[in-house]
Amino acid sequence: DLAMMRPIAGATVLYPSDAVSAEKLVEQMATIKGLCYLRTSRPKTPVLYKNDELFPVGGAKVLRQSANDKVTVVAAGVTLHEALKAADILAKEGISITVIDAYSIKPLGKDVIKAAAKKTKNTVVTVEDHYAEGGLGDAVAGELSVDGIKVHKLAVTELPRSGKAEELLAKFGIDAAAIVAKVKALS
Repeated sequence: DLAMMRPIAGATVLYPSDAVSAEKLVEQMATIKGLCYLRTSRPKTPVLYKNDELFPVGGAKVLRQSANDKVTVVAAGVTLHEALKAADILAKEGISITVIDAYSIKPLGKDVIKAAAKKTKNTVVTVEDHYAEGGLGDAVAGELSVDGIKVHKLAVTELPRSGKAEELLAKFGIDAAAIVAKVKALS
């Protein structure tokens, strides 16, 4: 779906990660001229943001960051929660990562992602519940590769199936364990 919507001229593509960001992004959509697409996740996700948080279109939110981060992990929707779990697992092992919520996929919050990537040796891992082609990973790579930023994509690589969310995230290699393994491989 992201691959279909991103190429449309003038389209806005948004992907909230919790109820607050979904509500705020719907409010933003009402003010935008042209086509807007809001992608929502199926599983119930915990609330990450306070009710007064702002979500400007073209933005992104840094949810975890420290001076010693090894990799910048960019996610949206359900995979953002997996990235946060991965950050907690890695922290227990002494490895810190930056985690960014790329709730605005088009326009992308590229300045936020680029600034974080510069602090992690220009290394970014994108995680998405979408095919690798045309999704968040391609959006990030397309915007930042010109700056020498290496983008490694974790995405769905085969025909999706039905099942419980946690089983599917693991099957397709886009869960917290897969993120931990990828960060370790890059560190």
